[in-house]
Amino acid sequence: MAEINEGHERIRHGQKEVRQKFEEISKETAKLKEETNIISKQSAANQVRLDLMFQIIKARSENDAPRDAVLTQILRELINGRAEPELKQAPRGEAITRSKELGRGLSSQGLSP
Repeated sequence: MAEINEGHERIRHGQKEVRQKFEEISKETAKLKEETNIISKQSAANQVRLDLMFQIIKARSENDAPRDAVLTQILRELINGRAEPELKQAPRGEAITRSKELGRGLSSQGLSP
C-alpha cells in the first residue's frame, strides 16, 4: 500500500512539473508572438515610408512640385508621429496615410496620394 501511495505521489509531482513547464512555454510563446507582431508593424510602417520616399523622388524627377510638396509633408507627419500609416498595400504600391488634411490637400489639387 505504501508503494502505491509513493507511486501516486511521484506521478502527481511529475504532473505538477509538466504543468509548470507548459505554463512557462505558453508565456514565452505569447511573448514571442507579441514581439513578432511589433516587428511586423514596424516593418510595414518602414515600407510605407519607403513608398512615400520613392513617390517623392518620382514627383521630383517629373518636376511635379505640388505633388512633391504634399508627399513630403505627409512623410514629415508620419516621421513626427502626427499621421498614422495605413498598414496595407495601396494600388500601384503607393503609401496611404490617415492624415485627413493632407488627403484633402491632394484632392483639391487634383492629385491622388
